[in-house]
Amino acid sequence: VSTQSTGDTMASTERHEQEMRQKASRALRGGVKNPIEMLRLQCLSRGASGIKGLGRAFRIMDDDSNKKLDMNEFKKGISDYGLVLEDGEIGDLFNTIDMDRSGSIDFDEFLRHLRPPMNKGRRELVLKAFNKLDKTGDGVITVDDLKGVYDVTKHPKYISGEWTEEQVFLKFLASYDTPNQSDGLVTKEEFMNYYSGVSASIDNDAYFDLMMRNSWKL
Repeated sequence: VSTQSTGDTMASTERHEQEMRQKASRALRGGVKNPIEMLRLQCLSRGASGIKGLGRAFRIMDDDSNKKLDMNEFKKGISDYGLVLEDGEIGDLFNTIDMDRSGSIDFDEFLRHLRPPMNKGRRELVLKAFNKLDKTGDGVITVDDLKGVYDVTKHPKYISGEWTEEQVFLKFLASYDTPNQSDGLVTKEEFMNYYSGVSASIDNDAYFDLMMRNSWKL
């Protein structure tokens, strides 16, 4: 298996994170009327893991583990995550998702609404990258999957002796995980969530294609 440098891919990842945060922040300053788009942009302005982080805030509040939120829980989750929406905007947002008017929303469904849409070609590229990394084919990328696919010897912190091979890999996986909640595992859903954010910052399909192929040597 040909190996590639984690340093190059990490640098590329960080650059796209920065572009995405800047683009989302600019769009917010320009004024957004649609409540779902406003919440999506506020999440993306925190980076590609922003939407996943909001999902985690909601899960913490789901005391009875029924994966549903009523209006008060929904409002508290948005507030606890530090997002800024007026009560009226939160109400509009809740009602947009609560289509059956049951008074509660399924938060996995809500997160799917929030995830920026990706066209078929982009989704296929992201899945191709995931499948390349998931050597064992168990649907989760781990440190063991990365060994033999990635060469850490050119990473500056490995060269300086500051990080071991395992630490380089864990840092690499943490890029795709929820901030401060990294478990060293990246699921297909997490990988898709991450790249839907990156995709939202890239208008041109050809550039997205090139970026994915260069990053993952597809």
